[in-house]
Amino acid sequence: MKTASRTIEHWDAEDVEAWEGTNGNPPGKAIAKRNLIWSIFAEHVGFSVWSIWSVMVLFMPQDVYGIDAAGKFYLVAMPTLVGAVMRIPYTVAPAKFGGRNWTIVSALLLLIPTVLTLWVMNNPGTSYTTFMIVAAVAGLGGGNFASSMTNINAFYPQRLKGWALGLNAGGGNIGVPVIQLVGLLVIATVSNTAPEIVCAIYLVLIGLAALGAALFMDNLGNQRSNLGAMAEALRFKHSWVMSFLYIGTFGSFIGFSFAFGQVLQINFLAGGDTAAEASLHAAQIAFIGPLLGSISRPFGGKLADRVGGGRVTLYTFVAMIFGAGVLVVAGVLDDAAAGAPTSAQMIAYVTGFIVLFILSGIGNGSTYKMIPSIFEAKAQGRDDLSREEKAAWSRSMSGALIGFAGAIGALGGVAINIVLRASYVSDAKSATNAFWVFLAFYVVCAIVTWLVFLRMQTSRAGAGEQIGRAASPVPA
Repeated sequence: MKTASRTIEHWDAEDVEAWEGTNGNPPGKAIAKRNLIWSIFAEHVGFSVWSIWSVMVLFMPQDVYGIDAAGKFYLVAMPTLVGAVMRIPYTVAPAKFGGRNWTIVSALLLLIPTVLTLWVMNNPGTSYTTFMIVAAVAGLGGGNFASSMTNINAFYPQRLKGWALGLNAGGGNIGVPVIQLVGLLVIATVSNTAPEIVCAIYLVLIGLAALGAALFMDNLGNQRSNLGAMAEALRFKHSWVMSFLYIGTFGSFIGFSFAFGQVLQINFLAGGDTAAEASLHAAQIAFIGPLLGSISRPFGGKLADRVGGGRVTLYTFVAMIFGAGVLVVAGVLDDAAAGAPTSAQMIAYVTGFIVLFILSGIGNGSTYKMIPSIFEAKAQGRDDLSREEKAAWSRSMSGALIGFAGAIGALGGVAINIVLRASYVSDAKSATNAFWVFLAFYVVCAIVTWLVFLRMQTSRAGAGEQIGRAASPVPA
C-alpha cells in the first residue's frame, strides 16, 4: 500500500504474485524498475561529481596553478578518501529517511562541491590547502553509491539482484567516463582554460536528478538498515573477506579512473607535448577505460547469477594478474630505454589499463551479487525466524554490508593514487614499482577467493560456490 507521502508500507519482492501483478495490484517489477531508473541517474551524477577532480587536473597547468604532478595525485585521492568514509552513514540513510527522500537530499548536496569547484578553478591563486578542502567536499558524491545500492537491494528479489545491482552500479559508475567526456569536449572545442563549463553542466544535471527522484521514486516503509545491522553483519568472517575483495574490484576501478588521465598526461608531457596538447591527448583516451569498466559491471552480475559469484570473481582476479603483468612489462621496457615511451609502449600502457578496467567492472558485478547471496544463505539457517523475518534480516544484513564493503573498497582507490605518487617521486620516477604492487595484490585476492569460496565447495559439500547463488547455509 502506497501512502500520500510516496511510501510503500509493505514491500515483499519475493512475493511472485505481487511482483508480477497477478494479485490485482500494480506489478511490483514495474515499481522496482521505475525506482531503479531514477536511482541510476542520481547515482550517475553523484559519481560524476565524485570524480570531477580527475577532470579538473587536466585544466590545471603547473605554471598557472602552481601544483605539480605529485600534488595532483593527492588532489584526486582526497575525494576518494572522503567518499569512502561517507559511504558508512549513507548506507543507513535510506532506511532512516526513506529511499526517495534521501535520494533528493543527497542529490542536492552535490551542489556544494560543484559550486566550490567552480569558484576555486576560477581563482588559480588559491592556496593548495583550499584546493584540497574543496576536493575533499567532492567526496559527498562517493556516498551516493552506498545509499543507492542499499535502496535498490531492497526493491529486487534474490533471483534478480545480481543484474539489478550490477545495472544500478554500472549506470552510476558510467558517470566517471561521462564527465571525462564532457571535459574532453570542452578542451577540444573551447580550450583547456574553461573548467567552469563542466561545472555549469553538472549544476543542471544535479537539479534534474533531485527533481526526478521527487517525482518518480518511492520510500519503503519496511526497509531496515542501521549501524546496529552493520555491526551484526561484521560479526561474520565473510563480510570482512568480501570487503577485502572489493578493494581489488571497485578499488581498482575508482583508483584507475581518477589516476589514468594523470598517468597519460605525464607520459605525453615526457614525449614533448605542451601542457594543452598533453591535456587534450590524455582526455581523448582517459574516458575509455572507465566507460568499458562501467558497461561490463552489470554483465559481471548477470554472469554471477548464472554460474556463481565465487567462480566469476576468481577468474576475474586471475585475469587481472595478467592485465597488471602487461603494465609491468611495459614499464620495465620503458625504464630500460632512454627518453619518452615509444608508441608500442604507450599502446601497452593503454591496453593494460583498459583490460584492468573491464575486469574490475566484471568483478564489481560478481562481488556485489555475492553479498546478498551470503546473507540469504545464512538466513535459511535461522530456524528462529519466520519466512518474512528471514527476508527482512537478509535485506538488512546485505544492505549494511553493501555500504561497508563499498567504503572499504573505495579506500583501494586512495591507495592506488598514493602508490602511483610514491612511485613517480621515487628514484625511478616512473609508475613501474606501482604496477608491481598492483600485480602482487591481485595474486593475493585470487588466492583468498579460492580459499574462502571455491575450496569450500568441495570441503563443505558445495557451500562455497553457493555463495553467489544462495542455495544453502554458509558457515560463519
